[in-house]
Amino acid sequence: MLEDMLGRSVSPVFVGRAEELASLSQALEEARRGAATAVLLGGEAGVGKTRLVQRFAEQAAHDGSLVLYGGCVELSAEGLAYAPFTAALRQLVREHGRARVAALLPEGAERDLARLLPEFGEPSGDGETDSGRARLFEQILTLLERLAESRPVVLLIEDIHWADRSSRDLIAFLCRNLSGPQVLIVMTYRSDDLHRQHPLRPVLAELGRVGGVLRLDLPRLSKDEVAQQMAGILGRSPAYHKVEKVYDRSEGIPLFVEALVDSGVDCAFPSSMQDLILGAVERLPDETQRVLRIAAAGGIRVGHALLAAVSGLSDLELESALRPAIAGNVLQIADGRAYLFRHSLIREAVHDELLPGEHQRLHARYAEEISRDRALVPPGRAKVELAHHWYGARNDGWALISAWEAARASFHAFAYTEAIPLLERVLMLWDRVPDAAERIGADHTAVLEKASEAARASGDLDRGLKFVKAALAELDETREPARVAKLLVRWAQIKVYKEKTDVVEQLRHALRLVPEPDLARVEVIVPMSQHLMLRGDTEEGTALAEEGLALARKLGDRCQEAELLLNLSLGHSLAGDTEATLATNLRALEIGREEGSGRVITRAIGNNVDTLNDLGRWQEALELGEEGWRLAKKYGRVRLSGLFTLNNIAETLEAIGRWDEALDTIERALNLGPVLRNRHHLLRVRADVAIGRGEVDVVEGILRETGVLSERPEDFVQDITNSMRLRIGWHMLRGEPDAALAVAERTLARPAQSPKAMLGWRLLALLTVVCDAMEEAEPARARAVSEQAAEIAAGLVVSGPVAEAYRLSYSRDFDAAAAAWERLNRPHNQAKALLRAAKIAARSGDREGAASRLALARPLADGLRAAPLLEEIDALGRRVGAPQQPDQAPPELLTPRELEVLRLVALGRTNRDIAKELFISAKTVSVHVSNILAKLGVTTRGEAAAAAHRLSLLSH
Repeated sequence: MLEDMLGRSVSPVFVGRAEELASLSQALEEARRGAATAVLLGGEAGVGKTRLVQRFAEQAAHDGSLVLYGGCVELSAEGLAYAPFTAALRQLVREHGRARVAALLPEGAERDLARLLPEFGEPSGDGETDSGRARLFEQILTLLERLAESRPVVLLIEDIHWADRSSRDLIAFLCRNLSGPQVLIVMTYRSDDLHRQHPLRPVLAELGRVGGVLRLDLPRLSKDEVAQQMAGILGRSPAYHKVEKVYDRSEGIPLFVEALVDSGVDCAFPSSMQDLILGAVERLPDETQRVLRIAAAGGIRVGHALLAAVSGLSDLELESALRPAIAGNVLQIADGRAYLFRHSLIREAVHDELLPGEHQRLHARYAEEISRDRALVPPGRAKVELAHHWYGARNDGWALISAWEAARASFHAFAYTEAIPLLERVLMLWDRVPDAAERIGADHTAVLEKASEAARASGDLDRGLKFVKAALAELDETREPARVAKLLVRWAQIKVYKEKTDVVEQLRHALRLVPEPDLARVEVIVPMSQHLMLRGDTEEGTALAEEGLALARKLGDRCQEAELLLNLSLGHSLAGDTEATLATNLRALEIGREEGSGRVITRAIGNNVDTLNDLGRWQEALELGEEGWRLAKKYGRVRLSGLFTLNNIAETLEAIGRWDEALDTIERALNLGPVLRNRHHLLRVRADVAIGRGEVDVVEGILRETGVLSERPEDFVQDITNSMRLRIGWHMLRGEPDAALAVAERTLARPAQSPKAMLGWRLLALLTVVCDAMEEAEPARARAVSEQAAEIAAGLVVSGPVAEAYRLSYSRDFDAAAAAWERLNRPHNQAKALLRAAKIAARSGDREGAASRLALARPLADGLRAAPLLEEIDALGRRVGAPQQPDQAPPELLTPRELEVLRLVALGRTNRDIAKELFISAKTVSVHVSNILAKLGVTTRGEAAAAAHRLSLLSH
C-alpha cells in the first residue's frame, strides 16, 4: 500500500467517508440476505481506499463477520498468480488450521488448493489445464459458501489493478456464481492507473453488468474535510492559510495531505513522494517528457494553441507527443481544447525538473505568446498569466507591471486572496525597478494601501495589519490627513475583528483629521457610527450616522449611503423597532444590488438573516442565509461577511431545534479560519447547544476560550449580554444556582444592558429560572434580582413574536409561552415552558394537568437529545405519576427535518443526493439517518423505509 511507503503522521480522525462506509455496511447487510455479492471500490492513488476498507473490516469483524484479507502485488506487467487468494487462504489456515479448512471441502478437494498453499499437500497433476482451473475456482467458491453457513464472510482484495490474469478470472467467476447469502467480496483498484489498454477495464465493464455488484468511486476530500484531517493530525485547529495551502497543493488527496502536514511550515514535498509522482512520467517516451516539461511551465492547465505556439510543434506533432501522456493518465483533456495535469503535484514535480536556463526561456516564451494573443488563455486570465510568466522569466520590469495590473484585475473580480501575493510581488520588486512608481502610476504607499484593503476584505488580518503599519510609517498626517485617517480606520476595524477594546479613541482621532464635509469624512463616519451603536451609544451613533447619510447623498456616493442606512438599521434594532430594521436593511440591500457592491450586499443580507430570525420568520432567514453565503463566496468575502452569515444561519438552526445542522454549520465555519470576533460568535452558538444537551465540559471550554470566565473586557453590549447569559446557563447546568445568581447580580449592576428587545427578554426569562431556584435559599437576593429585572423589563419594548414569547416566559405565563413557542417552531423553548407549566400544575395539585404537559414536552426534548431537560421531565413525571413512555417511538419523536430525510431515504436517495436537495452537508444527513434508525429501532435504510410506510410516518 502507498501508506506503507512513508513514515508519516496519520490522522486519528476518520474524515469524509461516512457515506462510503455506510454504503459498504449496507452492501454487507444486503449480502446477508443474498442480494449482494461484491463491491468494486475505485479511487486515485492515496485517496484513502485502504483506510476506508480497513475501517469497514474492523466494523464487520466487530459485528461477527469473518474478514479475510488478500492483496495484489506489483511485480511485473502481470502480478503474482492468485496472490490475493493465496494470502486469504494462508490467513484462514493460520487462524483455523489446515484440517478444519479441508473439512469444509469435498473429499480430496484440498489437492486443488495445494496449488495456492503447500500445506494442502501435493497439487493435482492437471493444475494448469482448463479442467484444473475450473476445479480450483469451484473449490474457492465452495469454501467461501461453506464458511458463510456459520457467519458472514467478507473477502477484501486490494489493488486489483495489479491482479494477474488468473486472479482476474477467478474474481469474475466468483462475482457471477456466488449464490448463497452472507458472502461479500470487496475489491479496490486505482482508477488513475487504468489506461485504455489496461486488462482490468474489460473485467470492470463485465462485472458492472452482473447483478449484486456495486461500484463505488471514492472522491477527493473537500476543503472542510482536509481541515478536519489536518486538525486530527496536529491535535488542534490548523491556521486557515495553512489549510488553504495544503488543500491547494494536495487537491484533497489524503495521502498528500499527510505528507504536506509532515513537511512543516513550508509544505515542501518529501523526496520519496516526488519519486512516486514522477514514476508515471518517467515511463513515457523521451519526446513526450520533453513536451510535458514545456506544458508544466504553462501551469496546471494549458491550451492546445498556446502549447503549440510555445513548443513550435505542429498540431499533429503535438498530439503525437502528448498521446502517451494522455493514455497514461498523466494528462487529461479539458474543455476548450486544453490539457490538464491530473494533479497539480505532477505538474510541480515535472516543472522542478527544468534547468535554470530552460525555466527562464520557457516562461519568457509563454509571456511573449500571451502578450501577442491574449485569446490563447481563458477570458479574464491574461493579466494573471502574464504576471506569473514574466516573473518566472526573471524580467523584473515587466514582472512588476504585470503583477500590478493583475492585482487590479483581481480586485475587479473580487479575488482579494489572489490579489495579495501579486501586490506582495510588486513590493518585493520595487527596489529592483528604478522607475517603479512611474511604470505603474502609483507610489509605494499606494501599493501598501491596496494590499491592506485586499487583506482586510479576505479576512487575512495579520497581513493586513502589517501593510497598514508600513503605510502609516511612510505618511505624515499633517500633509496627507485623509490617507492617514483611512488607514487608522482600517487599523481600528482590524482591532475590532481581533476583539481589542481600545478602538473608539483611534476612530475619534481619525474623524478629527477629516473635518471637511467630503468623502474622506464619510468614510470615517461609517465605521465610527457603527462602533458607537454596538457599544450602546445609540444617541451619538445615530446622530453621526444621520450626518454621514446626508453628506453621502449630497456627494452622490450610494455605497456609503447604503452603509450608513445599515448603521441606522442597527439603531432601530437596538431601539426595538424590528420592522423598521428590516425595511432599512432591505433598502440598503437594494442599493447594494444596484451598485454591485459586494461589501454592502453581504453585510445587508447577514443583518437581515438575524432580523428575520428575531421576527420568527425562520424559513426566510435560512433561504436568505444560503443566498448570502453564495454571494459572499462570489464577492470574495467568505471569512468576514460570509462567516458572519453562517453564524446567523447557525443561530437560526439552533433556535428552531435543528441542532445537528447548527453544529455542522458551526464546524464548517470554524474550519474556514474565522477572524476572532466571528469565531467567538460561532462558539457562543455552539455553547447554547452544549447547554441544551448537558455538555458541561464543552461549555466550560468555550467560556474559557472566549474570556467569559476570566471576565475579559468586552466593548459591545450584545456580546456582554450573551456572554453573561451563557455563564448563568453553565452554572445552572452544573447545579450551581447560587453562582448563577451571583453572575446575575453582577450583570444587572452594569451601567448599561443591551437595549435589543429580544436579547433583553431572553436574559430576563433566564433570570426567572435562577430566582425561582434560589427563592428558598436566598430569598432576599433573589427578590432583589427580580426587582432589578422588573425595572429593566419596564423599559423594554416587545418587538416581535420571539420577544413576546420570551416576555411571556419572563411573566411566568408558561402555557401561553409554550403556545407561542410552538407557533414559532422552537421546540426547546416550548418544552422548557411546558415543563415549568407542569411544575406549577403539580404544586397546585393538578397531577393530570402536569402529566399532560409533560407528555407534550418529552418527545420534543427527546428529539433534541436535550438530556438535562429530559431528566427534569422524567423526574417530575415520576413524582406526579405520569405514564411511562411506550417502548416504540411515536411518530412525533421524528423531528420535521428527520421526516424530510426519511422521506428521501425511502425514495432510495444517497446521503449526497439528500444533502444536495436539502442544502445541508452529507455529514449532517448521516447524523440524521443514524438518529432515524435509532428512533425507529431498525438497522438499515431499507428497514427504515419499510417502517416509515408501516407506521404511516410519510402520509402527510
